Amino acid sequence: MAAFKSQQRHLTIRGRGFHFVSFDGRPANHRRAQLPYPAMWYLMVEGRRCPVLPCDPVLPLSELDAALSAWAEDNALGPVQIASPEFAPDSIGSRHSEKWWAPN
Repeated sequence: MAAFKSQQRHLTIRGRGFHFVSFDGRPANHRRAQLPYPAMWYLMVEGRRCPVLPCDPVLPLSELDAALSAWAEDNALGPVQIASPEFAPDSIGSRHSEKWWAPN
């Protein structure tokens, strides 16, 4: 059986750089009450890692990059800002008199 080889992918999505690293899985350890987990891709953020998706060593790089990009779009980036109509401050006070806070 071949040893697990960690991989790294650097992707730029919407002008932001993302660093993904694959880590080997871990078997269960019943003495420490630890569950097993598979080999996974993680997003590296300021020295911490966030689980992304299971690592499949036979997946082509183009499909892997697409899956990592899709995950980043859904989970790591905010929504795309859509241009909204200009704010019209005159329309806010149109229902009230000029001094709506003062007694009439």
